[in-house]
Amino acid sequence: MLPVPARLGQTVRRTAVAVAMATPVTLIAQPARQGARPAASAPAAPIATPVPSNEDPRIHDLVAAVSAARVKADITTLANFGTRHTLSDTLSNTRGIGAARRWIFAEFQKISKECGGCIEVRYISDIWKGTPTGRIKEDVNVVNVVAILRGKTEPNRYIVHTGDIDSRVSDVMNAKDDSPGANDNASGIAAILEAARVMSKYPPNASVAFVALSAEEQGLFGGEIVARVAKAEGWRIDAVINNDMVGNSRGIDGVHENTKARVFAPGLPANTPAAELRRILTNGGELDTPSRQLARYIDLVADRYFPNLDVEIIYRLDRYGRGGHHTPFFNEGAAAVRLMEAHEDYNKQHQDLRTENGIKYGDVLEGVDFDYAAKMTALDAAVLQSLAWGPASPDSATITGAVRPSATMRWKASPSPDVIGYRVYWRKHSDVNWTRSRFVGNVTQFTLENVIIDNYFFGVAAVGKNGQESLVAFPR
Repeated sequence: MLPVPARLGQTVRRTAVAVAMATPVTLIAQPARQGARPAASAPAAPIATPVPSNEDPRIHDLVAAVSAARVKADITTLANFGTRHTLSDTLSNTRGIGAARRWIFAEFQKISKECGGCIEVRYISDIWKGTPTGRIKEDVNVVNVVAILRGKTEPNRYIVHTGDIDSRVSDVMNAKDDSPGANDNASGIAAILEAARVMSKYPPNASVAFVALSAEEQGLFGGEIVARVAKAEGWRIDAVINNDMVGNSRGIDGVHENTKARVFAPGLPANTPAAELRRILTNGGELDTPSRQLARYIDLVADRYFPNLDVEIIYRLDRYGRGGHHTPFFNEGAAAVRLMEAHEDYNKQHQDLRTENGIKYGDVLEGVDFDYAAKMTALDAAVLQSLAWGPASPDSATITGAVRPSATMRWKASPSPDVIGYRVYWRKHSDVNWTRSRFVGNVTQFTLENVIIDNYFFGVAAVGKNGQESLVAFPR
């Protein structure tokens, strides 16, 4: 939901003076009263920090540039490799995961050539040790394709967009039989390729990493490798959006709907310290983890740029008892979510190609809604671009206000270079999304009067000079 102003009658008090901004403002003289003698010089209205619009027409253009025909062509090419099982052929040029990942690498190189070398393409791989009881029984080279659209002002701040290369049939160890994986997950790889194509025309401030991961079906191993390398290389990851099945609009429940998406947003990591758990028990925050702020951000972008696409936020790591490739990044401390279709057809997932009792099983091209896949890709691009044009979140936010008729937030300034100020958010405990907000200028402390801290949750986001915002920082 889009933020709305404070309720009529609420007052706010700044507790730090806003710094003068380079953006020009207009001084408006107060009108003289009728019949009064004109004053020698009418007093000027107070100078306020101008608030740029957070709706960017360039992102509307970006959304419109996504091509369903290109998405269909990419999904078709990937499905035609026969199988992309992690343990399948790596030497053939036409079949198996080796051919698939080399084609993905070449596509990213082609995109980079068209934008004058704006994308750096590399492999990130490691030997995954086999175990007798695991889904990889012999040592395998797990190879991922990483394409980085380098940020112009904050190259070491990353927004990460992932999808899975591999596919499977009913037997997770069957690397021989045909497994087209058209929706699971050629649709996700097609989304990161098309997002890279359209975003390459719009240089970002922060870097965007488009990552094709391997060995998801065998245990999320590709994500573990890339997350480990990113940590070792010092990537400052703001957000990870994993696309896994974004092309099916017909559910096994009989629902056909192409206007909804789901975002699975995890809560507290397993290694949360006991002191933090005690603080959350007292003050709340289990619904306000960084991953859940990312989910709200996706919902807000969908409301802003898509008149017919609604995002449903699900407060869970993934679907019940299942897993996705955002998890390794979440385990390393990143804000990470899974973006996927609203309605699944289990007859088209992890199935041998066959017909039984009149029911067709298998993940084939006929099961993909390419227009819907393009719409989901456009949502990816809009969110990624908004985050990459926006600043990093403010740090170390805190809040006070117990037994007071006001609430005061404090935070450390965002490290991004073009921040013009901050927006304070608040919402009722029963609200999923932020419903109230106020731009407060370039300050690091702000007090909301007549807002009782017991009845609301609060957050703060940095605002860039282009109007784009960071993820909301929740006070800890």
